[in-house]
Amino acid sequence: MSSLEHKRHTLAHLLAAAILEHYPHAKLTLGPAIATGFYYDVDFSGGPALGDDGLKDVQKAMKKLVNKWTDWEHREVTVDEARAAFAGNQYKLELIEEIAGRGEAITLYTCGGFTDLCRGGHCDHPNKELDMDAFKLDKVAGAYWRGDEKNPMLSRIYGIAFETREELDAHLTRIEEAKKRDHRKLGKEHDLFTFSDLVGQGLPLWTPKGTLVRHELDTYIWKLREKHGYQRVTIPHITKKDLYVTSGHWDKFADELFRITTREGKEYALKPMNCPHHTQIFDRQPHSYRDMPQRYAETTMVYRDEQSGELGGLTRVLSITQDDSHVFCRKSQIKEEFFRIWDMIDTFYGTFGFNLRVRLSFHEPTEMEKYLGDTAIWETAENALREIATERKADHFEAPGEAAMYGPKLDFMAKDSLGREHQVATIQLDMNMPERFDLTCINEEGKKERIVMIHCAIMGSIERFTAVLIEHLGGNFPLWLSPEQIRIITVSDSHHEFAEKVYTELKGVGIRAAFDDANESMGKKIRNAKQAHLPYFVVIGDKEVAGKYVTLESRDGTTQEITLDKLGNHLLTEISIRK
Repeated sequence: MSSLEHKRHTLAHLLAAAILEHYPHAKLTLGPAIATGFYYDVDFSGGPALGDDGLKDVQKAMKKLVNKWTDWEHREVTVDEARAAFAGNQYKLELIEEIAGRGEAITLYTCGGFTDLCRGGHCDHPNKELDMDAFKLDKVAGAYWRGDEKNPMLSRIYGIAFETREELDAHLTRIEEAKKRDHRKLGKEHDLFTFSDLVGQGLPLWTPKGTLVRHELDTYIWKLREKHGYQRVTIPHITKKDLYVTSGHWDKFADELFRITTREGKEYALKPMNCPHHTQIFDRQPHSYRDMPQRYAETTMVYRDEQSGELGGLTRVLSITQDDSHVFCRKSQIKEEFFRIWDMIDTFYGTFGFNLRVRLSFHEPTEMEKYLGDTAIWETAENALREIATERKADHFEAPGEAAMYGPKLDFMAKDSLGREHQVATIQLDMNMPERFDLTCINEEGKKERIVMIHCAIMGSIERFTAVLIEHLGGNFPLWLSPEQIRIITVSDSHHEFAEKVYTELKGVGIRAAFDDANESMGKKIRNAKQAHLPYFVVIGDKEVAGKYVTLESRDGTTQEITLDKLGNHLLTEISIRK
């Protein structure tokens, strides 16, 4: 039986054939299988283009064409034969030249009278193996040819495909739920952040409620770090060019730097990362081996000149807030420091119910020009990470080509409540930056000893983590994190005096309480509280005033009667355990 990936790839070819049937002027480019289905990039210039409204017709054509798709034929052809087969299609011709330049065989695959340039990987008998009720054409989006904005814009037609109709339906249900949980939608509904055309795309503005969430998250991480001996530091947001020339970022990171030229002609840059600045704090004075490790932490913004087409909500922004830390330590201390950080990451993400696995992000050996340092340094660092992941007995896998430019890293992958995986925290082992800045400590023999750096951002970025968290929780923040923790509602104006007392006492012990004294019905006030996804609200009527208690209702609908003198402690206890 063919794999799901092969079936998805076959459907991409079937899509291409159906497009040519309806749009004979179209030029086909590439059509791979992807995580949930497939896509095909098409150039419709010179005639009408396929839009979302035309997807149903193309899907019907695919279901009709598959009856003729019985068996695949493939043949290896010469460069000239391939050029002749795709004459007039500059995209296929470009691919042919690349394949030939690499010295690889050029193969054409044919099924049902349709021929495409392809390496293979299809289901053998499409008409028998494909469940044509288990896929759906999803949408049409724009995509530059080969991902380069200097190239023509193409139409990317996406399809979703699974083994069975039941799996497809389950996935579509998850998509609908994801739309309801979209952090841009919930962020607006809960008044957490906003964007302004005057400020600019990719530059979120955080409201008082959103700022409170950010502060609570950052405070939690600082408390975890404080237990492990971290010290706060503070650095400026700009730097002279010289710092990034020494670190290597000026050459390797040039396209993502916001550059500043002063009126005196001096060249500065907005910092895209904090590590070079932190090296200078470490290097301000000599360090004995007895001083090691040195652990610095700060939460600060960095700035990266991302392309406007890549910006979206909080997941890709120009101003990135990192809960950043750097450990300067001896090589003998690497494992212990990694385990300390790993413990903090497990604690933080466990609080929210995320399941984690670890990606060992290593360098791509065939592309060393992308990285700082030599092969020996990289192999030493990567072997250290392998040992750490193995000793930790972590669910891990290796990913060549995913390393940072200065060192390999452990990237933590979190699975959310909808089954989606996100890259969140990262721990990076850096043996290159200490070399470039000549960072040392004095060892037991009184000699200089090269140290190493460990980079870590537990949230990665507050912006992106907040987006992931909002969607993971569906906007239902736990009590400790909720901007508004409890709302007080009265049955009538005659209960306001007691309600004011409840409000005052809760505020007095640090509870983020609100008193809804709007001139509206009690029913509407309750509906408003539920729509706001509040952890709790209380309703005060005659019985509550007489008995000096409140009826506490949680967002899951459970209620309990609790006396006023116990209410504050009840909530504070739940907050303290971050339930």
